[in-house]
Amino acid sequence: MSTTRQSVALRRQTTLTLVVALCALLLASGSSTAAEIAPTKFVTTNGITVLVLEQHFLPIVEIHALIKTGSAQDPSDKAGLANLVASLLDEGTTTRTSKQQAEQIDFVGGALETNASEDFTTASARVLKKDVDLGFTLLADMLQRPAFHKQEFERIRTQLLGEMASDNDDPGHIAMKAFNQLVFHGHPYRWPVNGTEETLNKITLADVQAFYGREYSPSQTILTIVGDITLEQASALLQTHFGAWKKGAATARNTKKPSPVERKTVQLIEKDLTQSTIVLGHGGLPRTHPDYYSVTVMNYILGAGGFSSRLMDSIRDKQGLAYGIMSHFDARLMPGSFWVNLQTKTETTNQAITGVLSEIKSIRDTPVSDQELAEAKSFLMGSFPLRFDSTAKLAHVLAQVEFYGLGFEYFSDYPKWIDRVTKEDVQRVAKQYLDPKRYALVVVGNIAKAKVKH
Repeated sequence: MSTTRQSVALRRQTTLTLVVALCALLLASGSSTAAEIAPTKFVTTNGITVLVLEQHFLPIVEIHALIKTGSAQDPSDKAGLANLVASLLDEGTTTRTSKQQAEQIDFVGGALETNASEDFTTASARVLKKDVDLGFTLLADMLQRPAFHKQEFERIRTQLLGEMASDNDDPGHIAMKAFNQLVFHGHPYRWPVNGTEETLNKITLADVQAFYGREYSPSQTILTIVGDITLEQASALLQTHFGAWKKGAATARNTKKPSPVERKTVQLIEKDLTQSTIVLGHGGLPRTHPDYYSVTVMNYILGAGGFSSRLMDSIRDKQGLAYGIMSHFDARLMPGSFWVNLQTKTETTNQAITGVLSEIKSIRDTPVSDQELAEAKSFLMGSFPLRFDSTAKLAHVLAQVEFYGLGFEYFSDYPKWIDRVTKEDVQRVAKQYLDPKRYALVVVGNIAKAKVKH
């Protein structure tokens, strides 16, 4: 986004902003329960999967498109292509300049957003009810008629390269980038979503146009419409703005799963720092795996549960080795990764690594306590509604529920699935999905002083 548009956005103190805040308060206070989230689903004649959820207590409408393409579909030598295409969607169409797009949405206090991830790309418009036609107009224009002007292409690419240059000074970013290369060796997940300097510089405007032509079509799109709109109004607006979008050919998919880490693999990256940044982990599981909920509970106890997690208790509180430490299971369309990350003083690098591996071994070897299990379940069930406590969040979650094929009962059944997890389940999935012997380890820091044992 240009500096002019950013400054306009920053100045925006509108009714919509206040309404969004009020919406979050009302939803959080129980105006909408998970059980009430039952959208109407249909498929248009040209192939768009549409979800409409009427919520009439506030005059906001979120129109959210999820396109089933992301960086996993980038050619291996042109990583960052999907992200570059997404970044250019709101930089001008064949009917509007990027300035006109920005001015029109800003004039009504709305928001246009685009974002690419590994498995999908999203584009959304958020407007007040009275401006819903404009929201549909601008979103439909972005998705169906992006201009991909040479000048905007060069500017956005330069901007992305600048962001990469600053990322390359961040030890956390360096460590994760190296970790992904080890864990996803030979798989598209190994690259950052925005690519690298080398791959981004290889991308041409023709590549952008070809990727868009190949990947953006009605049958690749899930359109979620949430807010103060009726099903009839939504259907009419869809027909008006998306009815002429031509069906595309079925797109070939890269569905090769990442290979597992077969042995301990270590990468040490020299950077003159007083702390070591450590990332340790291996492959994970896909979002649709039946063990996902048991793994979520197990990982909360291990390291995702903030101050109540075992890693925080051991590494921070008892040993004083780190200010913070977290473990993550990054579940995606294909198996993602499991990783633990922390920063520690150079001199305590080995002690911290040993401590992490000890906690991974411990949760595999012995059952968790009743209290640990109860606290993990209580938090996960209690915080679940906060994931969709605004119109925008709800539209995003709905689109992903459809994308992963989780079924709309997800909203009422998630707490039940979490509640069903037993101590035996936790130990079983810890043994199955955590491996203290076969893992990737990346350390960024003063390697000579750290004396990492490997």
